[in-house]
This record gives sequence, structure tokens and C-alpha cells, in this order.
Amino acid sequence: MKDLNLDEVLTRSLIIRKLYHELELEHHSSEWSVEEDALAFMTDAALVGRLTMAQQGRWPKGDKPENELSHKLGESIWWLIILADRMNIDIKTSLEGFLSRTEKLLKK
Repeated sequence: MKDLNLDEVLTRSLIIRKLYHELELEHHSSEWSVEEDALAFMTDAALVGRLTMAQQGRWPKGDKPENELSHKLGESIWWLIILADRMNIDIKTSLEGFLSRTEKLLKK
């Protein structure tokens, strides 16, 4: 598996979201709102929690929760990219700001 470049990840994510918007129009005659996207993200984030519990043996869940957990972790990152874009927030700037601020807070 090749290493991903963040700019490539952002571009691919937006292309995928555009394709989902086309499906939403086809099936529901309208695209999801930002609020609906946020709710979808929260649903996936909750599933990450449940699948983590299963992966750690704290919740019963089939044979290999790791496969679904891996997918949901990736999907959650994707949703954050999409939400930032839809709300006109530069995710790279947000991430850099968070990392820099947190590093400063934790370095003494």
C-alpha cells in the first residue's frame, strides 16, 4: 500500500462526496445538508467506539471486527474532510493549528 499525500486525500475525498451527492439526487431528489453529513459522521464515530470495544474484547461482535473498524476509521476521517470543506474550513490549517497548539501546551 502506498503512502497517501494529504492533498491527494483531500481531492479524492471531494470527488467521492460529489458522487454520493449524485446518488442522493437520484434517490431522494436533493443532496444531503451539512447537518445530515454531520449526523452521518456522528453515526460512524459511534460505530468506531462500538467496534473498538469489540476489537478489545469488551463487546460481542462477530469474528473480525478489525476489518469493519478499519473501514469506519477511514470513513470518519473522510467525513471530517467533507464537513470542513462544506463549512469553508481549511482542514490542513485546522490540523496544523491543533498540532502546533497542542505541542506547545504539552512541551514544558
